[in-house]
Amino acid sequence: MTAPLGLVFFPAVDWMISETHPERQERLIYTYDQIVEEGLLDLAEIREYKPRVAARRDIERTHIVVPDLKDIVTDAHLVSAGGTLTAADAVMKREVKRAFALVRPPGHHAMRVAHGIRGFCTVNIEAIMIDYLRKTYNAGRIAVVDTDVHHGDGTQEIFYHDPDTLFISFHQDGHTLYPGSGFMEEAGSPYAFGANINLPLLPETGDRGVHLLFDELIRPILDDFQPDILINSAGQDNHYTDMLASMQVTAQGYARLADKLKADIAVLEGGYSIEAALPYVNTGIVLAMAGLDYSHVIEPDQRELRAEGNHTTARVAQLIRDGRALWSARGKLKAEKIAKAGSSWTRKKPIYYDTDGIREMQTETAFYCPKCPGYLTIDSSAWGSYFGEQSAFIAVVWAASCPDCGKKAYDAVLRAKKQGGHNYFFVQDKTKDLLERI
Repeated sequence: MTAPLGLVFFPAVDWMISETHPERQERLIYTYDQIVEEGLLDLAEIREYKPRVAARRDIERTHIVVPDLKDIVTDAHLVSAGGTLTAADAVMKREVKRAFALVRPPGHHAMRVAHGIRGFCTVNIEAIMIDYLRKTYNAGRIAVVDTDVHHGDGTQEIFYHDPDTLFISFHQDGHTLYPGSGFMEEAGSPYAFGANINLPLLPETGDRGVHLLFDELIRPILDDFQPDILINSAGQDNHYTDMLASMQVTAQGYARLADKLKADIAVLEGGYSIEAALPYVNTGIVLAMAGLDYSHVIEPDQRELRAEGNHTTARVAQLIRDGRALWSARGKLKAEKIAKAGSSWTRKKPIYYDTDGIREMQTETAFYCPKCPGYLTIDSSAWGSYFGEQSAFIAVVWAASCPDCGKKAYDAVLRAKKQGGHNYFFVQDKTKDLLERI
């Protein structure tokens, strides 16, 4: 019998950045205790699953880890990623209607190329799950709604060239919070323009603002896009007690959002108010996703909760207007950007790994083809205290790339290797489901 909700827990008790770091095992231990105390795991509507260990290929389908996966990816990361795959299987095999992967370490700041840890993230567990869904179940159109207070810049970057993955992120304005990105002009590369929607909210935005934004903009966009699978990158640090941000969302606000969103799969991301927020927010989300009453889930202390001001409401109204304009004009704007780009599109971007103190500079070039999506090259140079300088030249062959583009991608890496100047050379060939070291 299909249960309404599957839960996957993995608190990673043997992995932490430090004993006092906000990203530590207590984030999930307190939540698990609350859910057990409430008797939720005894309900017929909720089925608990144990996470499996993701395989190396599952990680390398999404990431190029420089110099090698074993250098920064631990067993805890493999189980965290495997927990999302367990959730995906449970939904796709119709064992459950929805699933919630309550796992850590988190992942939405990890980009395609990984030199270390940034934003507490090493590998992008949602992106790994999406690539797994496409490879294993031939999933088509996928939408991700990222509700973390920090912009999901890693997920954005990985799918920036993919018109079939709609990424919507609402978050505290990047002018006021790490990672300093997530503005509306970051709307996708030319062939995927409009499939990336960023909604930067002012500090102190709360339940009213977030729900207005969802009702008036996010829900209509999702209804228009009509995804085959809807994923919630379920960060919970918009909560009013979270010490790493300045928002005013409550447990009820999160639960009602989960009820409205009706994601097929939710994956835990941030949220660092370990006692005052996470047990209540997660309990509310679990009940909402299972179709159960969540109205009684209230934080015992709301003295820190502040009323939203007119300035936050005005920003929400502006985002709704601008978001509607971008979405309605995306076809015209996409055609203009494709025409302007011609046969290729290049961007240079600096990337900072705040956790590991690594600085990276990337030059990314998308090559276009009239017969297929083309291919991608990435020139990456990184500097870090524990490895000095390391550089890599990478080509990505998309799953639908034609043989000619596949050959051009390999030839680009071979030319770069012949010319020298890099330490490592890779081809991530999605037609073969293989990361090759050249």
